[in-house]
Amino acid sequence: MRGRLVPILAALQPIWLRRCFQTTSTLRSFSNQIIKSPSLLSLDLADSWSSTSKQSDSSPIQENTNNWTAKIIDGKAIAEGIRSRIASEVSRMKELIGQVPGLAVILVGQRRDSETYVRNKTIASEEVGFKFKMIVFPENCTECEVCNALCRFNEDPSIHGILVQLPLPQLEQHLDEAKILNVISLEKDVDGFHPLNIGNLAMQGMEPLFVPCTPKGCIELLLQSGVEIMGKKAVVIGRSNIVGLPTSLLLQRHHATVTVLHAFTKNPEKIAREADILVSAAGVPNLVRGSWVKPGAVIVDVGTNPIEDRRSEHGYRLIGDVCFKEATRIASAITPVPGGVGPMTVAMLLCNTLESAKHAFNFT
Repeated sequence: MRGRLVPILAALQPIWLRRCFQTTSTLRSFSNQIIKSPSLLSLDLADSWSSTSKQSDSSPIQENTNNWTAKIIDGKAIAEGIRSRIASEVSRMKELIGQVPGLAVILVGQRRDSETYVRNKTIASEEVGFKFKMIVFPENCTECEVCNALCRFNEDPSIHGILVQLPLPQLEQHLDEAKILNVISLEKDVDGFHPLNIGNLAMQGMEPLFVPCTPKGCIELLLQSGVEIMGKKAVVIGRSNIVGLPTSLLLQRHHATVTVLHAFTKNPEKIAREADILVSAAGVPNLVRGSWVKPGAVIVDVGTNPIEDRRSEHGYRLIGDVCFKEATRIASAITPVPGGVGPMTVAMLLCNTLESAKHAFNFT
């Protein structure tokens, strides 16, 4: 009797749960199972910065002695060039095989910055000729609802890229981010957050299917601006799975010497001031003051922090982690907010989705 019940019970499992088991089996086929040893693991503490996070080293600002201001790295202009090339490739694909890339986005809740990101992705996708689908869930939705929607996109042959807009709401910790991201098919993980993608990014001699979009955009900004990375001291502020961690891994791949600062780092100001390349992804408005910046450093400001502004169409505006006015008097180059990393993140998402579609259609 028990033997006959097993296939019946398996069939009754939600599709996303079966997907999780399939993913686990796949992972085990690639490597031995890792047994976690509590004695080797530290507490998983939140990397929560504040505007006063350990700023004990208040050194005076060292401005450059010449009368110049930092070069503004125009991410919007660079991204427009990339998007133009993508649009041309999509037109060629449509003409030759009658197909176009498809991108699906899931948004949970009403975070202002997340809504801004999704709005920009929607506009950009339509401009380059992608098929675009979006599902918006309320903040109190269930994990099962999100996972089932992801599985429908996994099975949809017209969709080549799937992303869940992060971070997810943490209402009573009801949504397990890792579990949700694991449901996305590896070949459609254009955000690059699947554990196999991140793991391959960290390992020498391995290549991820997709590199996370914001870190990829940061590196592309540096390269297209002629900034030398090899051999330079790079400091990354923040260690999130979305930006900080993969950015530090990418910088290492480009042979920089990388230091990562987090909310428990002592004297972060002093360490940041040693950076030739300073990447801030802490999510705190104006955390990085002029005294944190080495004269001549290149600054990549990933922070997109919404602050109330009644004059704005949406009732708020975005500012970065870096005090722009102070930093431009010291750095050699800096990305603005908005108009720096944000447009590049969207451009890299389009690049990844195009590559996924090319692979699916065997199109070159």
